[in-house]
Amino acid sequence: MPTLLLDRNAIKTLIRMSDVITVVEEAFKMCGKGKGKMPPKVYLAVEQGDFRAMPAALPGCAGVKWVNVHPQNPSLGLPSIMAILIYSDPETGYPLAIMDATEITAYRTGAAAAIASKYLARRDSHTIGIIGAGFQAHTQILAHAELFNPISIKAFDVSKAAVDRLMHSFSQFSVKNCSIQEAVASDVVCTLTPSRSPIIKKEWIVPGTHINAVGADAPGKQELDPSILKEAIVVVDDMKQASSSGEINVPIQKGIYSIGEVYGTLAELVVGKKKGRPDNKVITIFDSTGIAVEDIAVAKLLFEKAQQAGGYPSIDLVGT
Repeated sequence: MPTLLLDRNAIKTLIRMSDVITVVEEAFKMCGKGKGKMPPKVYLAVEQGDFRAMPAALPGCAGVKWVNVHPQNPSLGLPSIMAILIYSDPETGYPLAIMDATEITAYRTGAAAAIASKYLARRDSHTIGIIGAGFQAHTQILAHAELFNPISIKAFDVSKAAVDRLMHSFSQFSVKNCSIQEAVASDVVCTLTPSRSPIIKKEWIVPGTHINAVGADAPGKQELDPSILKEAIVVVDDMKQASSSGEINVPIQKGIYSIGEVYGTLAELVVGKKKGRPDNKVITIFDSTGIAVEDIAVAKLLFEKAQQAGGYPSIDLVGT
């Protein structure tokens, strides 16, 4: 049995945000029903960044993603985040596919945030504040555009060139280059930076705002003033990961926030175990660390699409 090889160009051809949102929401539903298996991601720190190993299994599929985060990479002409994924048959362990997971990572992260916005943002939300206009900003906009219509974008980045690229990529939308304070004054705010200290102040947050805290995805990272957490409804993608490496990790370590203050998980919202936004004035936060079941759900989708399309290269890894 050959192992399918899907490079980044192949993934770009196969992947569609609307499909990704569907399978990622289904993955959260499976987790909410106790049908997903996923240990917390394992971190390996090196001098210039870190690596993460992310295994998971859903009904009928299993795999592991190996992903890096090296913030200095853009200056070298490389993405700051790159990933590869091994997709396996859970019945035999056979490696069905090896695929580039850089696009998968970006798409499923955008999809998860948009799904959280679906359950936690006000129904009349239409302005999306982007804090950090890098690669992830593009998939945040793509995903939210699938679920919220119309949308307008207020973007901030320390690099004007990054915002200019965003404006060029999304000429079909209103994209405005804003100060960070102006961008935060949006219906939905997506924080997408590698910051290790708070950059979003409590006094900037408008009542009724929903925040997707995406950038804090490793120990020591933090984007929000902790006092925002204290007054908000906080939902996480995974309790163990969020408490050790998400937006809540630093406040917990400092003793100014506790796991007991977390409202629940996104999976609990998706299956209806917990209700979403209670009114139009409360601040809601989704602490997104990125979980492996999202990757495996998308890998399954792309593997099946590639099989149907045919014509992709393969290799006999096992020699059977």
